[in-house]
Amino acid sequence: MPLDTLHLQDRLTHLTLAPRTGGSIANWTVKDGGQALLRHADEGALQAGTPRQLGCYPLAPWSNRITEGGFDNPQGWLALEANADNSALPIHGSAWQQPWEVIEHSDDSALLRLESQTPFAYVAEQRIRLHEGRLDIQLQVTHMAEAPMWHGLGLHPYFPRTPATRLQARAGQVWNCDANSLPTQLSELPEHWDFNDERDLPTQHTDNAFIDWNGQARILQPDAGYALEISATGSDLYLLFCPERKPFFCFEPVSHPVNAHHLPGRPGLVLLHEGQSHSLTFSLQYRTLA
Repeated sequence: MPLDTLHLQDRLTHLTLAPRTGGSIANWTVKDGGQALLRHADEGALQAGTPRQLGCYPLAPWSNRITEGGFDNPQGWLALEANADNSALPIHGSAWQQPWEVIEHSDDSALLRLESQTPFAYVAEQRIRLHEGRLDIQLQVTHMAEAPMWHGLGLHPYFPRTPATRLQARAGQVWNCDANSLPTQLSELPEHWDFNDERDLPTQHTDNAFIDWNGQARILQPDAGYALEISATGSDLYLLFCPERKPFFCFEPVSHPVNAHHLPGRPGLVLLHEGQSHSLTFSLQYRTLA
């Protein structure tokens, strides 16, 4: 069955959306030469029907893993079940596993919407726009259930990785994790995870959240002759995922740490009442390297 796709373009780049596959971006490429700016999704990945094989997908109404089978809200306990074959815990909310509708579409922009009842009623929207090599994503969730609930947001982009790929992204501390990628304690940045100045990506497996981020970052791809300048709002931490021996990595702007629903003070989560909204923005500017 052919995959429904939507195409955007500006003078420099071309973007393919897969709205019904979790509101995902399938590919973002440079027109001149076809360079992939997000991890390239080939025909097999497009037909697989999962955002995990595409370029970027939204995380709502929370990001990453939640323990203890759910979480507490002012009106009581919300029970959750595992929702992915590679995780024993519920992960990344529910927006990425539902089809989104196209509300507006022009040559360079689109508005996608999801009206969800899982695991509670909410409406999520993504406004996606290209302009002069800049990709802007605005993700917003509006709570629609009568009972208030804790919300969080994020985006899960996959970027190409070569031995020359470098990253610059300020942070104050990092969440150390156990073998299940669950946070254990905050610590100062070790040298191999100190991206306050530009450095190579870590060679060891990394799946950690970095706090006190200023919302600015830069990904350099010297082998391909370009850089991506990143800016974000609604996110003062990022999650860096670098699996070993894979040709990709993830730099995820998120509004809260992993398992924030069970951390003291629920850092980064927002309690929304019916009709209230929470948003996050993420921009990637393509620049050629001299």
